[in-house]
Amino acid sequence: MPRVTEDEVAKAVEDVLKGRPSGRATIKELVAEIPNHLKLSAEDLKQSGTRQNEAVWEQQVRNITSHKASPGNAIYEGRLIAIQGGLALPCKEDVA
Repeated sequence: MPRVTEDEVAKAVEDVLKGRPSGRATIKELVAEIPNHLKLSAEDLKQSGTRQNEAVWEQQVRNITSHKASPGNAIYEGRLIAIQGGLALPCKEDVA
């Protein structure tokens, strides 16, 4: 089974946030919940080469914020917004 893509991780983040009344979650909360929304491969579960004590897929959650200026990124495309310590769904006030 191939690794999940950053976009698949972002869509899982969106699913998690849609299930929350606030539409917000910390990275820690997202990391705890995303395995319930994605089928992760052995490759996804491997230790990150650049982030100690973090699996490759967990790094992809953080990369959503890190890559926010890149076309195709969920923040760049307006599907998510970065908040302090986490991610959120945009609301009308955020995009106005």
